[in-house]
Amino acid sequence: MAESIDQMTADVATVPVQPSATLGDDRLVSLDFIRGIAVLGILFANITAFAHPFMVYVWPGAMPGGPTEGDRIVWVIQYVLIDHKMRGLFTLLFGAGMMLFVEKAWAKGSGRWLQFRRLVWLLLFGMIHYYLIWFGDILQTYAVWGMVALLCMKWRAKTQFLVGLSLYGLGTLAMFGMIGSQYYLATHPAVAEKRLSEKQQERMRNAVPEIRKEVSEDITRVRKSDYPAAVRHQIVEETGQNLVGIGFGLFETIGLILMGMGLYRFGFFSGELDRSEMRLWGWVGLGSGAAISAGLGIWAYASGFPFFLTFFVFQGLFMIPRLLFTLGLAALLVVWSPKATQGWLGQRFVAAGRMAFSNYLGTSIIMLAIFPAWGLGLFGSIHRLALFAMVLAVWVAMLGWSKPWLERYRYGPLEWLWRCLTYWRIFPLRR
Repeated sequence: MAESIDQMTADVATVPVQPSATLGDDRLVSLDFIRGIAVLGILFANITAFAHPFMVYVWPGAMPGGPTEGDRIVWVIQYVLIDHKMRGLFTLLFGAGMMLFVEKAWAKGSGRWLQFRRLVWLLLFGMIHYYLIWFGDILQTYAVWGMVALLCMKWRAKTQFLVGLSLYGLGTLAMFGMIGSQYYLATHPAVAEKRLSEKQQERMRNAVPEIRKEVSEDITRVRKSDYPAAVRHQIVEETGQNLVGIGFGLFETIGLILMGMGLYRFGFFSGELDRSEMRLWGWVGLGSGAAISAGLGIWAYASGFPFFLTFFVFQGLFMIPRLLFTLGLAALLVVWSPKATQGWLGQRFVAAGRMAFSNYLGTSIIMLAIFPAWGLGLFGSIHRLALFAMVLAVWVAMLGWSKPWLERYRYGPLEWLWRCLTYWRIFPLRR
C-alpha cells in the first residue's frame, strides 16, 4: 500500500495492545462474515477428498474410470478460486481470532495460559476429527502451530507480520524445491539417469500405474470396511501421515497465523485502514493471484494433466498466487462487510461464521453418512460436477440453520462446548 508498514504500525508498536473496535458481544463482525464465507468455501475445496481417495483431489487423472471434461474444468475452476485459498483465508482469520481472544483475556486480567488451554482442547477435537470422522483435519495443525504463535503474542505488529511473511516465503521456496525437482527429473530422463539410482528411476517411471492401483485399493477398502475397521485403519496406518501433515504447517500455517495476528493489530479487519486503498490493493491482490492461478491451471489443462506437471502446479506453485489472492480477497471482504452484513444473506454468512467450528465438523459428519460403506456407500463413484451439487445443498443447510440457532442460543453447539472446556465451567446456552 502507499503507506509503509512502519506507518501502519506506528500506533500498535507497544504491548499489551487494546482491543480493536468490535460490535455486539465483543466480536468483530467482519471476522465472522469472512469466516462464514471461508467455511463454506472449505467444503467446496474438500468435497472431492471426502468422495474419493486424496490423489483424485490433486490429480484429475486419478478419477476412477478416467476424468470427464467436467472433471477437468471443475478442477481448473477450483484451483483458481478455491483450492488453498479458502484454507489460507481461514488460517489468517485463525491468527486474528487468537489475537482478539488474548487481548480480551489481557483486559480481564488473564494471560496467554487461557489461550493455551483453548488450543489444547482444539488439539483434542482435531484428533477426534482425524481418527473418528475424516482424515482431512486441519484443527490439529492449527492447535500445534497456534501454540508456537503464542510465543509471539507480545511482538510488535510489524514483527509478527514480517516474520510470518518470511516464514511463508521460506515455505514457498521449500515447496517449489521439493516438488519442482521431482517434476524436473520426471521430464528430463537423461538428468534423472545421472542423479537417481535405478530403483528411484523405476519408481518414477511406475508412478502413474502405482497411483491408480493405490486409488483402486483405497476405494475397495473404504467400500468394504465397517466403521470400527475404518477407525482402526486410521490409528494403525495413518498416524504417521497425520504427524507429517502437522509438520508441514511449518511451511505455511505458522506464517499465515502470524500474518493474521499482525494484520488484526494493524486494524485491517476492523476497517481502521483507508478503505479506498484497501479496495484498490484488494483488487490488485485478488486479480493478480487469480490470473497467475488461471495461467497455471490452464497450463495443466492444455497439457492433458500429466501427473508430475499437475502435482507441481497443485502443490509446488500455489503459494505465491494463493497469498496474493487471499490477502486481496480478505481486504475486499472487509471493505464490503459493513454493507453486506446489513442484508439478509450477509447476516446468514455472519451466523455461519460465528458457528464455523460446528459447521466445519458438522459437514464432516454429514459426509461420513454419505460416502463410506456404513453410509450411502458412494465413495469413489461421483464426479466433480455432481459433487458440486452436493456442496450447494450443504451450503444452503449451513446458511439455513446457523442464524435460527443463534437466535435461540448464545453459541453454536461445539463453540459452547469448547468455551466451557476452556474456562472449565458451564456457560448458559439458551438466550
